[in-house]
Amino acid sequence: MIAAASAHAPFLSGLLLGASLIVAIGAQNAFVLRQGLLQVHRFPVALFCALSDALLIAAGVGGLGIAVGQHPHLLALIACVGALVLVWYGVQAFRRALHPHALTADTHSDAGSMWRVIATCAGFTWLNPHVYLDTVLLIGSLASAWPALGPRTLFAVGAATSSFIWFFSLAFGARLLAPVFRKPMAWRVLDVLIAVVMWTIAIKLLLSFLVR
Repeated sequence: MIAAASAHAPFLSGLLLGASLIVAIGAQNAFVLRQGLLQVHRFPVALFCALSDALLIAAGVGGLGIAVGQHPHLLALIACVGALVLVWYGVQAFRRALHPHALTADTHSDAGSMWRVIATCAGFTWLNPHVYLDTVLLIGSLASAWPALGPRTLFAVGAATSSFIWFFSLAFGARLLAPVFRKPMAWRVLDVLIAVVMWTIAIKLLLSFLVR
């Protein structure tokens, strides 16, 4: 039994680490939550986010984290682009807050095409330097605690599993809040919060990578 627990230790460590990093208010989570409330393109959005995390985690555990860490100017460039994307989406969210609507069947048809939604989601995912810091650098460096390939793989699988659990839970569990968002005021509050989150993260990105 002790041997079995020891064999699962890398997977559980990766699972808990991934959960601690991903369960936080951020641009990506706010976007997934909104799509979940609209109940539009939930599956592709959750799948895209989870697969992106899995790919970055695999790259970090595979050694990319060391290479990226040696090029801080690359992260600074991504920070600038990511900050612009976040500012723009924050403006869009604030504009929606000025003209809120209730959650009805009509709002489902006005949620944008799947590819447009995925493109927006890709911006939040791949243009956010914190994603690289968490998945590639942090998880990649902590994976060194298991030098052998087998345990390192289990560690990576555990971290990726937490992403799949979280994003699909967020996308499909958001429907439980649907009764609340049948009121326009609830959408106004959510969109204002999303705008504040986007702008706050954009400012933090610029301060973290440019003001040194």
